[in-house]
Amino acid sequence: QVQLGESGGGLVQTGGSLRLSCAASGGTFSSYAMGWFRQAPGKEREFVAGISLSVGNTAYGESVKGRFTISRDNAKKTVYLQMNSLKPEDTAVYYCAATLAARSWIGPTAYAYKYWGQGTQVTVSS
Repeated sequence: QVQLGESGGGLVQTGGSLRLSCAASGGTFSSYAMGWFRQAPGKEREFVAGISLSVGNTAYGESVKGRFTISRDNAKKTVYLQMNSLKPEDTAVYYCAATLAARSWIGPTAYAYKYWGQGTQVTVSS
């Protein structure tokens, strides 16, 4: 079983950048596909980005393509989300998620992930 803890959220102006980190403990990190999701008040949880076990396989939600980058460091047991050109509509609680998966699998749906962090708030001011 893996435990996840997000950090790096905060308040940023429109056009700014933030880097979120998700540190894992327990389990074999390199066996888990990782994802970032977000949820704004009154809205459903939304897929932001995912990365497979094998570095280089990534996927992004349409609203963040070209602005956000997901990466992972298996040695540090950490997955990152670099967020650039932030917009007010990016304001949400961002969650890290993990699940045991096949080598090239990436999951864009929340139900596919078994383990979740507590979330970190990102607020983008206009």
